[in-house]
Amino acid sequence: MKAVILAAGKGTRMRDLTNSCPKPMLKVQGKPILGHIVEGLKSNGITDFCIITGWQAEVIENYFGDGSSMGITVQYVRQTGLDGTGKAAELAKDFVGNEDFILTYGDILVRPETYNQMIRRYCSGSYEGLVTVIAGEDVTKGGLLFFDKDFCLNRLVEKPSVEQLETLRKEGWIKEGAPVWYNAGIYIFKPVLFKYTAKLQKSPRGEYELTDAIAAHYQNNLRLAGQQIEGRWVDVRDPETLAALEA
Repeated sequence: MKAVILAAGKGTRMRDLTNSCPKPMLKVQGKPILGHIVEGLKSNGITDFCIITGWQAEVIENYFGDGSSMGITVQYVRQTGLDGTGKAAELAKDFVGNEDFILTYGDILVRPETYNQMIRRYCSGSYEGLVTVIAGEDVTKGGLLFFDKDFCLNRLVEKPSVEQLETLRKEGWIKEGAPVWYNAGIYIFKPVLFKYTAKLQKSPRGEYELTDAIAAHYQNNLRLAGQQIEGRWVDVRDPETLAALEA
């Protein structure tokens, strides 16, 4: 299995911290966020990486080089036009080839064993991919995911409004006392993903959204397993979150 890491964005919510440094290279406990991610994946036997760079790309590329100093191989593809996560992922198509791959954002921290749990769940059945979720986050800031009785994805609502959430409750999608699942942003895919990223249309935000390609899987009867992340999960989204990690 290979790994693709999306690390092209500037991270504007980090304000001045990312003026000359891409967000994934901000340090947590003395090491770049991206370094923690790469090491966690490597500890689970993944040694073939593609990092999608963009803003201040050379900072990432100079730090990791070809990966040989870490016992891995690293390729880079630059996203020159920051037109969304769907097109960013698509840049890894040639790297992926015919292999399965883990896809993660370059600013999400989890324990290394999370990747192992994902791989075991994915290999436990006949799936076209896997999506991770957590409970307890504000779904209006991300993706709201729903699952069938086998915990396979059967609906995704991106950044639902308060009004949409009320409608989902009335329709029975959100049930009293049941978990509300937030998209945790780490995935496993087969190369069929690129069939759907190639067909993406721009969202109302004017971007090509990875979540639209994910939705196309279940709309075409392809099974995406769900996996709840237990324990540490941090979206390093702002300076306050970054500071808390140093406490």
